[in-house]
Amino acid sequence: MEIRELRNIANSLVANNKGILAMDESNPTCNKRFVALGIPQTAEARRAYREMIVTTPRLNDCINGVILYDETIRQKLTDGTDFIKAVIKAGMIPGIKVDSGATEMACHPGEKITEGLDGLRERLNEYYKMGLRFAKWRAVITIDKGIPSRTCIEANAHALARYAALSQEAGLVPIVEPEVLVEGDHTLERCFEVTEEVLHAVFDQLYTQGVMLEGMILKPNMVLPGSIYPTPVSLDDVADATVKCLQRTVPAAVPGIAFLSGGQTVELASARLNAMNVRFKSQLPWKLAFSFARAIQQPAMEIWNGKETKVVEAQQALFHRARCNRAACQGEYTIEVEKNNLLPENAD
Repeated sequence: MEIRELRNIANSLVANNKGILAMDESNPTCNKRFVALGIPQTAEARRAYREMIVTTPRLNDCINGVILYDETIRQKLTDGTDFIKAVIKAGMIPGIKVDSGATEMACHPGEKITEGLDGLRERLNEYYKMGLRFAKWRAVITIDKGIPSRTCIEANAHALARYAALSQEAGLVPIVEPEVLVEGDHTLERCFEVTEEVLHAVFDQLYTQGVMLEGMILKPNMVLPGSIYPTPVSLDDVADATVKCLQRTVPAAVPGIAFLSGGQTVELASARLNAMNVRFKSQLPWKLAFSFARAIQQPAMEIWNGKETKVVEAQQALFHRARCNRAACQGEYTIEVEKNNLLPENAD
């Protein structure tokens, strides 16, 4: 493990008010989104879609790192360039999703455990040799009646820490993603309680297993009420609850917190990140950034719709969402920024 390299990469991933683009959807997840739009569910369609993303002009104005999927790193652009090399050439850091997904947890109905530790050391070493420089592992925590259990929280925290230690051993910066799911009718306060408990457990395990906090990135959920909770909450309510929770749980040594979007609308994800930076940026030890998937990609996917003739328009939409989220990292996201959908070559 090269400590200086890990620190440099971790800091680079959240530098200059930029974020991380998650384009690491598994084949089943990507296919599910394609089905909804009538796009063919083929390896070639997935390759073409991801080529559209990584070849977006000036994407690195807003994005520092790109999380890829194992299928993608073994594919090539139309011109024969490997995806990893294409990301590097575009001025971004390539990373990789390494977990194998969440499965039902034995003896704990309604709860899940993320798998993928078997053979992980060998895969991480291969990924480093291929040119990848960071990794990602996602754990999912469900809020419902009687759950999450302490067993589920601790099992997922333990797996996240084992993954993180193995990643750093291989020279890869781990993105640690404990996601408290938004599905449900729980209150903002209940999400706060669960998120706080989860993050305490995760950092306890990271410390126990010797993970260097300066060489990692945290990718948490924002503190939100459940998706079917009937009473809306303000941007400031979300900002205050989320930052308060993070201040209670995340050590100052962590260089950056890159939020997942968790099914929020594209505008709300940007607005809530912006509210945090407007209210708290000057007071925090870590940078607040983004690591969004759908909240950046969805408008572009809908425009592209599997058609080569729509690539440029889709890239414009992708760049616009990335630009909105960079503005949110600066605390400068406004209605005017949202409406000003510039072509990449004409953007500020």
